[in-house]
Amino acid sequence: MDQRKIDGFSVNPIGLGCMGLSAFYGEPTDQADAIKLLHAAIEAGVNHFDTAEMYGMGANEKLLGAAFADRRDKVRIATKFGPKFLFDADGKMTGTTVDGTPANMRRAVENSLSYLKTDVIDLYYLHRVDPKVAIEETVGAMGELVAEGKVRAIGLSEASADTIRRAHATHPISAVQSEYSIFSRDIESEVLPVLKAINATLVAYSPLGRGLLTGAMTRENKPSGEGEYRQGAMQPRFADGAYEANLALVDEVKAIAETHGATPGQIALAWVLGRASNIVAIPGTTKLANLKSNLGAAHISLSQDQLTKLEGLADKVQGARYNETGMSAVNR
Repeated sequence: MDQRKIDGFSVNPIGLGCMGLSAFYGEPTDQADAIKLLHAAIEAGVNHFDTAEMYGMGANEKLLGAAFADRRDKVRIATKFGPKFLFDADGKMTGTTVDGTPANMRRAVENSLSYLKTDVIDLYYLHRVDPKVAIEETVGAMGELVAEGKVRAIGLSEASADTIRRAHATHPISAVQSEYSIFSRDIESEVLPVLKAINATLVAYSPLGRGLLTGAMTRENKPSGEGEYRQGAMQPRFADGAYEANLALVDEVKAIAETHGATPGQIALAWVLGRASNIVAIPGTTKLANLKSNLGAAHISLSQDQLTKLEGLADKVQGARYNETGMSAVNR
């Protein structure tokens, strides 16, 4: 399979976002099953795995550490720091904050190195920009990790074009992680041109619209259950009314998929990868069949007519990609 570059190292254009194995999508996957999936992913050609401190507050990093300790040379590991959970005196979670201080970065990176059972992190992101700390201060400190050999390359997640420019002037930014899909295209006008100008890679997360674009969801089969964050107010696109309207848009993706003998998810991934050669995607899954299906997207080429039909869908999507609190933390 063709490879793409992040800071000089090669990755499969379709990696694996590992968050759902440990957090936010219901009950965590059994560790033995999760490790089996991660090993199968390597065998299938995946070599780019994305995690973060916040995904189970170290649980996901520990999972990857256990899975990759004896095959570290086969994988590129990306992790992130910044967001932290807040708790009251009784230990109940009350919300989140972002800490981009050098001191918090030092704490986080040492934990990540230990949890991941590695001497070096391939790609280290600021998960969200801290408005209380100058980006030059945070990125300057991250650059020190590169000089010390603890990190190979650094990146930002959900940063504005101006922040990316300022960060890159402080230390080379190799990658920016942002939500990008047929349903979420707000980074196209400003962020993507900046990435091209600084020779950085876009790492597209939620390229399947948090599962909407897979075609597997129906009006009766809506995400629900303990720990499932696509319910309630957190994800407006899954709210009553918006969910049903967005499923109708997926029918248009399904129609194109049928002409290719493909799944809607494969069409969605092919669309993302076809936007530019400096884009890679990290769809998440807990199932091997889905992972293998995702990889098949790399072989699909969409016609201009099909691209035109798909590109009109984003303007019709109902609901923001995060609630008001979530949106306040992106594009800083």
